[in-house]
Amino acid sequence: MAIKAGKLRHRVKFQAPGLVQDPVTGEMLPGWTDFASVWASIEPLSAREFIAAQANQSEITARIVIRYRPGILPTMRILHRGKVYAIRGALPDADSGLEYITLPVSEGVSDG
Repeated sequence: MAIKAGKLRHRVKFQAPGLVQDPVTGEMLPGWTDFASVWASIEPLSAREFIAAQANQSEITARIVIRYRPGILPTMRILHRGKVYAIRGALPDADSGLEYITLPVSEGVSDG
């Protein structure tokens, strides 16, 4: 099943944990580095899915779908319109595993 380009209408930024340089002291500190900017579909969970997720002690609040891209890890975070989403998993498509990735995410996590 191919994903239609029209569904991927949100520009999101992936960030990976790493070291960033403090602009004042020059010291290398833990932080977030940009990994990629891609087009995505952001789908909030329906009320039924949200209730089921809470029953399973899950923090999943939305699902983000992107075209397949190697290197996406659950340790990364996603930025979109000032919101931070923590990646809770990466599910490849059922056909080839190389067309798109569905990312269950939780919103409002400050450090990913």
